[in-house]
Parts: sequence; structure tokens; C-alpha cells
Amino acid sequence: MMIRRFRSHAMALAATMLAAAPLVISPMVGTPAHAIIVFDPSNYAQNVLTAARTLEQITHQITSLQNEAQMLINQAKNLASLPFSALQQLQQNVQRTQQLLQQAQGIAFNVQQIDQMFSQKYGNVSMSTSDQQLVANARSRWQNTVGGLQDAMRVQAGVVGNIDSNRTQMSALVSQSQGATGALQATQAGNQLLALQSQQLSDLVAVVSANGRASALTDAERAAAAEQGREQRRRFLTPGAGYTPGNAQMFNSGK
Repeated sequence: MMIRRFRSHAMALAATMLAAAPLVISPMVGTPAHAIIVFDPSNYAQNVLTAARTLEQITHQITSLQNEAQMLINQAKNLASLPFSALQQLQQNVQRTQQLLQQAQGIAFNVQQIDQMFSQKYGNVSMSTSDQQLVANARSRWQNTVGGLQDAMRVQAGVVGNIDSNRTQMSALVSQSQGATGALQATQAGNQLLALQSQQLSDLVAVVSANGRASALTDAERAAAAEQGREQRRRFLTPGAGYTPGNAQMFNSGK
């Protein structure tokens, strides 16, 4: 009885061991050596880590390419030229003002002509100049003064006429500057705004010059008139030939 129990217990223990480890015994008994699959946790973890690093590198490369593409797009925007130019209109405004200055009456804006005119009609009055010539010079100076005043008013009117055109150009340039897509467009719009300011400054210089010319002609006429007045007074007070009586006929008595 004891031997049977021992054998039964041994057989049960062996059966339990076989049931608990079938995967270990079966490959060794029924599976060929070349078909054995061995799982290495360390190698698997290393492969997973390598794959993760490779994926991270690819992600970085994709991000870098995207950044480079965006940089090229930004450069293209920065290099885009402004599709608007006010230069032609500004040049036309300047030319109109220059034409008004070139149409100056009497004495032009020319240094040589000014020197020649002043030496002839605004200088010292010669004692040998005839009375008729004195009157002619005085009238010429008066015409120069009136012409200078008229020229000044014409330049003023021309500059005022440019104001509306300048307002339109300024509004367009500011709009272009605010809507600029890149640095080049913004710079070009800013340069054209500076050109507009330069044109306005040239108009201001033209007005100041025309007004100064008119004022100078007025002062010069006064100075020349004072000098001529002294000469005429001298001639009037200079003793000359006395009065010589003669026959005078008041009514025509002939038939």
C-alpha cells in the first residue's frame, strides 16, 4: 500500500511538472534546431530605441525643410517690388512749377541777367541821361515790379494746384505702405513718400523764391526812384538859361 501510494504520488508530481513546462520540453523533443525562436528583450529594447531616434531625426528634417520653405517664401515676399509708382506724377508737378519760374517777366532767375539789368536800370543815375530816358527807365522798373508780383502770384497758384494731386498721391502711397507684403515694398513706398515730401519742399522753395524776387524788385524800384528823384531835383534846381520872351499866337487869325 505504501509503495502504491508513493508511485501514485510520484506519477502525479511528474504529470504536474510536465503540464507546467510543456514549452520547455516540447521544443527540445519535437522541434528542429533551426526553427527555435529566441526572444532577446535587450535587443528588442535597443531596436525600439533606434527606431524612435530615427523617427525623431526624420521629424527634425521635415521641420527643417518646412522652415526653409517658409524662409524662401518670406524672401520672395521681401523681394517683391511695389506694384505702384507715383514718380511720374511727382515729376510732372515739379516740371509745372519749374515752367512757372522760367516764365518770369522782366528779370529772370539768372545771375548774369540780374547783374546786367541792375547795372542798367537800378544803378546810379548818370548825369548825362536825358529826361526822356529817365522816364523810360522808371517805367521799365515799374513794369519789372508789377511783373514780379504777378509771377509770384502765378507760382503760388501753381503750388496750390499741386496740393490736390499731392493729397491723392499721399493717400495712395500710405495705403500701399500699410498693405506691403515684404520689406522691399515697404521701403519703396517709404521712398516714394520721401519723394513726395521733396516735391512739396521744392514747391515751397519756389514760392519763397518768387515772393522774395517780387519783394526785392519792389525795394529796388524804390531805391532807384529815390536816386532818380534826387537827380531830377538837382536838374530842376540847377540854374539855366533865363526866360526869353517871344511872340505867342493864341488864336488862328488867318483866313
